[in-house]
Amino acid sequence: MTEITDDLPARLLNEEHAGWRAILAGRGGEHYQQAMTRDALTIVSDGVYDRDGVRASFAAFAPWDSYEIHEPAIIRLGERAGVVAYRAVAQRGDDRHEFRMSTTYLYDDGAWRIAAHQQTPI
Repeated sequence: MTEITDDLPARLLNEEHAGWRAILAGRGGEHYQQAMTRDALTIVSDGVYDRDGVRASFAAFAPWDSYEIHEPAIIRLGERAGVVAYRAVAQRGDDRHEFRMSTTYLYDDGAWRIAAHQQTPI
């Protein structure tokens, strides 16, 4: 039986929320080190980062205080992959930021793993 079922949107949104909760708890780098595939990349406005780069970037900044996910869309990519696209609002102190986000997940070795993540400031 395939792992992709009618609950794919809920499963992948749950993965996104788990990442955000780890960020808020100050464990973003650790979470993404484990959640990303070995060759995964994160694309942000200042560059492209591999797993080690993502971990280091989280160490350089204070955690966000809050986040919101708006307008989520889930795209199926075959039987073992999917994309979550959404608008995110995150706040750190008085600084409020909005982003367009997309995360590509692969189901591998019994878990959903991040293969690619893109974040664009709005």
